[in-house]
Amino acid sequence: MGKNNKKSRNIVPAETYLRLPILTDASLAAQPIIDTHTHLVSTFSTYRSKYKNGTLYDIHDFVREMYRDRNVRAIVDVWCEAPVLQTWRELADSALTADDRAGKWGGIDYWFVMGVHPHNAKSYNDAVEASILEAMAHPRCVGWGEMGLDYHYDNSPRTIQQEVFIRQLKHAVRLGKPLTIHTREAETDTERILKEHVPSDHKIHIHCFTDSPDFAQRLLQHFPNLYIGVTGVITYSTNLNTSNLLKRMVGSDIGPRILLETDAPFMVPSNLYNSMPEIKGGRLPLCHTAMIPWVAEYTAGKVGDPWNATEIMKRANENAKIVYGVQ
Repeated sequence: MGKNNKKSRNIVPAETYLRLPILTDASLAAQPIIDTHTHLVSTFSTYRSKYKNGTLYDIHDFVREMYRDRNVRAIVDVWCEAPVLQTWRELADSALTADDRAGKWGGIDYWFVMGVHPHNAKSYNDAVEASILEAMAHPRCVGWGEMGLDYHYDNSPRTIQQEVFIRQLKHAVRLGKPLTIHTREAETDTERILKEHVPSDHKIHIHCFTDSPDFAQRLLQHFPNLYIGVTGVITYSTNLNTSNLLKRMVGSDIGPRILLETDAPFMVPSNLYNSMPEIKGGRLPLCHTAMIPWVAEYTAGKVGDPWNATEIMKRANENAKIVYGVQ
């Protein structure tokens, strides 16, 4: 039985399942989806690698078809490589006009942020920084990131991670750009650096939060415009921190200062499979923006009344407008 179960999990479900089932909650389905953190190039690359005979041939095809009739209003695409991928301009330029967004993006508003991920901090240099600064002037750019500290993997030396984090923060603050922050198992240094280099009223998105609730609450108290990013990882049994933090939030005057995100192509929300019993233990090979309602649904189930999935989506969308100006 164990072997058969393992084998079933290695089977990639047919491409049609990526279109997702219809939401049974009409009120939730009526809420516009705003994904505040997705990696479109990586998501499309994963799609093409997993579905060699896939029917979608470029990113615009993928967005138009996967998100058709899913009420996706806006996405914030994240560029965090070093050196900077120059394809950023092609995508950003393709969303400059309303006609472009209607024709190429299926009416979805495309926005982006750019920075260097802590994994890539060792490759940060003047040329990379110049490319990011150039991107900051683009009309579709709404923030700097993702950047920060990752002491779980330590793909770059910690001293370099800190130096590069501070260097990026200084530019972003000078430009007045919202911050998209990655922090993992680096609570003390992340808190210290943010408090030393960022004004308390600056707009901050702590992306895909999984660290301790106490750490989050200290940040929330110090930075009134700081919001916590919630992804499909909230649905995983290995992560209790995110749910515990949200329970604290709704039990206080703060309320759910959250943003909904996918971090696609990573972290398919596990509760999605409750709506897809026909795949019989298989697992989708990628996450995408249209899965946001399942994140909202699980979040609502954890925090309880009066926060149903519809109200969670509404509040998160309001917060996306506050942080990124996206609506």
